[in-house]
Amino acid sequence: MNHYSLIILLFLSKSVFCQTETIETRFKVPEGFTRTKVKQSSFAYYLRNLPLKPANEKVRYFDGRSKEKYGVYLAVVKMDIGKKDLQQCADAVMRLRGEFLFHSNQKEKIHFNFLSDGKAHSFNQFAKGDLSYPNFRKYMELVFERANTASLFHELKTVAIDKMEIGDVFIQKGNPYGHAVIVVDMAQNDKGKKIYVLAQSYMPAQETQILVNPSDGNLSPWYDLEYETIITPEWIFYPTDLKGFSNE
Repeated sequence: MNHYSLIILLFLSKSVFCQTETIETRFKVPEGFTRTKVKQSSFAYYLRNLPLKPANEKVRYFDGRSKEKYGVYLAVVKMDIGKKDLQQCADAVMRLRGEFLFHSNQKEKIHFNFLSDGKAHSFNQFAKGDLSYPNFRKYMELVFERANTASLFHELKTVAIDKMEIGDVFIQKGNPYGHAVIVVDMAQNDKGKKIYVLAQSYMPAQETQILVNPSDGNLSPWYDLEYETIITPEWIFYPTDLKGFSNE
């Protein structure tokens, strides 16, 4: 490749990168609010800066079918989910956590509890020395097969609603199944009022999506932390359903 071709390639790559919106760049905060401060090395920063597919894109199921919006979501996270019916609600939460730890060189912290024994199974144990990204994806598929909302529910620690942080999870283990959504952004005004944004996957396996706030179209996608019932488009949660990952 000659010098001129290299310059053109770098220019095009930079242009494509700059066109990719994130949660932070697409969704502005309401007047009077500012986004909560987070460290660039944090899980919160990673989630707030998740890349989004173009605004007109629909959520895709694992088999390629599209999920119509119908008041469910406002944006789609740009992340490949594979071609198996595996990455559903709790799986999407674990995938985001795993991706953050992998790409922030904290691979030793990647572990999730399996439903069968309630014990943590780590990526390092699975990898047997192969810490490549393709092997990480194989590990995550195993996690999706062996873990669910019930196992994740017991793995996470309880969080008081007034202590909510980006990366916390509303989760119900349910019977026969439950649901989980993750907090991907937060903001606050000068009076201490807090708002937040939620993301989810669902059944069957589908791309992670930024949820509509069906209770307040003017505030959407932001949710008001003061609400006692968290009504999402496809599930209802309560403040006592809030949990979070351990910052080990």
